[in-house]
Amino acid sequence: MASAESAELRTIYQSWSDRMAAAPDMDLPTLRDLFEEWHLPTAEPTGVTYEEVEAGGRPALWCLPLDAADDRVLLYLHGGGFVVGSIATHRKLAGHLAKAVGARALVLEYRLAPEHPFPAQVQDAVAAYRWLLAQGYAPERIATAGDSAGGNLAISTVLALRAEGVPLPAAILPMSPWLDMEHVGKTLEANADTDALVQRAVVEAMSGMFLGEDGDRRDPLANPLHCDPTGLPPCFIAAGGHETLLDNAELFHEKARAAGVDATLEITPEMQHVHPFSAGRAPEADATIAAMAAWVRPRLGLEAR
Repeated sequence: MASAESAELRTIYQSWSDRMAAAPDMDLPTLRDLFEEWHLPTAEPTGVTYEEVEAGGRPALWCLPLDAADDRVLLYLHGGGFVVGSIATHRKLAGHLAKAVGARALVLEYRLAPEHPFPAQVQDAVAAYRWLLAQGYAPERIATAGDSAGGNLAISTVLALRAEGVPLPAAILPMSPWLDMEHVGKTLEANADTDALVQRAVVEAMSGMFLGEDGDRRDPLANPLHCDPTGLPPCFIAAGGHETLLDNAELFHEKARAAGVDATLEITPEMQHVHPFSAGRAPEADATIAAMAAWVRPRLGLEAR
């Protein structure tokens, strides 16, 4: 049974859904303001400081846990359907993950749609990765990470790097990745009654803004379910059992494993979309972050804790 602490995230999501349903013509600035509440269910991680920086021409935020290895880094890409979300909404979540891993995290403020449609987001993430390399970080000491749309970017950025012949990071850490731009996943309908936030109307609207008029819903850099994952770094994929995007994680995991990729999938029963947002409050969120950290530490050359 899900913990009482995890219910707060569902309550916030339901509040957003109710407010969006009550204002179907909600303008984009108001929608973005609504999602700025995303940090609320996340406890402030102790022993983590923050530093603003510019990475590859975009604003970014370092999450700097005390006593973390300063030569290991998570490139963290925030969620929000490529339309909402920011470094402010996700800094605490990234801070918890960085602290658990014992590495720095760089949270990127990539350009948002619809003002900047695909592939602007991938381009910004690639530029940030190249910036990390230029700062002296070795590729085998970098992991990409992200949630929802950011989970997509954690994968698609590596696909773009592979296409450009850039040395790849050591690992990929997607949480509740949103990959299916065609909206054909079975859990989009099957879990519609249990997911308090992500419904067909939401993903249809956000994918339209993300792809714009000319975007291809089957382009592997927009929809990694259509990629060839051969040769990708190891992946740890986390998802919640109650979310409509569950089979996005399942299908990518199956595809990666079939291609010989070292891929791990953790599904936490009864959890909502990006349940690690309850980090520091809900045991399920903390357990997932601990599992991700334990998995990625040796892949970044860090000893087990």
